[in-house]
Amino acid sequence: MLQILGKSESINVRKVLWLCEEIGVPYEHQQWGGSHRTTRTPEFMALNPNALVPVIRDGDLILWESNTICRYLAMREERVDLLPTGPVGRARVEQWMDWQATELNDAWRYAFMGLVRHSAVHADARTIAASVGAWNAQMQILEGQLTSTGAYVVSDTFTVADIVIGLSTHRWFMAPIDRPHLPAVSAYYELLSRRTAFMHWGRNGLP
Repeated sequence: MLQILGKSESINVRKVLWLCEEIGVPYEHQQWGGSHRTTRTPEFMALNPNALVPVIRDGDLILWESNTICRYLAMREERVDLLPTGPVGRARVEQWMDWQATELNDAWRYAFMGLVRHSAVHADARTIAASVGAWNAQMQILEGQLTSTGAYVVSDTFTVADIVIGLSTHRWFMAPIDRPHLPAVSAYYELLSRRTAFMHWGRNGLP
């Protein structure tokens, strides 16, 4: 059986848990990181030398990096609706997954660490404000894309890109920051909330 290693509090671990529930992949979940078992052990670092979660074990395959894991599982299950096999369709999905992992994540990281995690090394008010501004600017980009598609990130069809960006959207709504009103993003958030797996792993059961 597929094994998923990583704390369920992690946004990146929840990508994998949501995807598995979404498509009905059975798995065994092991809590690693944070207040659970430390990842700074030879045992875990033999699986991922970065000591980060998630990691999956699928038979002889060991895989890390959450977006890569999501792509792998979609391909393994032959879910071409979630990750097309054609070069254009797949590139459009992966473009937005890569945007989430780079531009969007980089924008919110300092503000989130300072305002939510209360990290002592992320406490500079001006840098927090700059991070919030960058975060909102990236969400404006998402607003434009969702206005264009009228539904999900890539098109009117749910894909793996919506799993990774849906979790980031939840984080934006839950963060204690001033946010512009983005009607397409709000509609997208409610559209995702019709999915049981998102309510479980993405929105954490919140109404």
